[in-house]
Amino acid sequence: MPDSTVILNAQAIQRALTRIAHEIAERNVRSREVVLVGIPEGGVPLAQRLSATLKGMWNHAVPVGTLDVSMHRDDLDRHAAPHVHPTVVPFDVTGKTVVFVDDVLFSGRTIRAAMDALNDFGRPNCIQLAVLVDRGHRELPIKADFVGKNVPTAPSEKIHVRLDRAGREDEVVLERK
Repeated sequence: MPDSTVILNAQAIQRALTRIAHEIAERNVRSREVVLVGIPEGGVPLAQRLSATLKGMWNHAVPVGTLDVSMHRDDLDRHAAPHVHPTVVPFDVTGKTVVFVDDVLFSGRTIRAAMDALNDFGRPNCIQLAVLVDRGHRELPIKADFVGKNVPTAPSEKIHVRLDRAGREDEVVLERK
């Protein structure tokens, strides 16, 4: 039976996202060049929340897209059929600062796939990475620019980011086997 611990409750998630938004604003003085791209599934609602916070800080909308990376992964041969999500990038990324948003950074392979997938939409000026949780265990030289919480984990442990569930509070849970 797995043992689980809540490592971020709803209030801690909101504080982390507010801090990440401030860090994005500090690093990117050309605010109108910033676009957010959420990685399904968990990165999409986080990107939408960051966009709303940044809009309040910058007094203009911050575009949000969704980028499915499943067909760009290097482990396609290990899965019977990838679960494909819609990709919606309703803006030109050429010359923009693209901030990828994901819920958990682990091996780095999803972000590598996201960079490959983004090539289909243009050539950004800069790519940055915002994650709610960095759990370590990188297999590729990828590092997040903005991190809500660093959570050292064992490879056998899991991190579950639970957002937008009807009637339930948002939370991040560490599950031990």
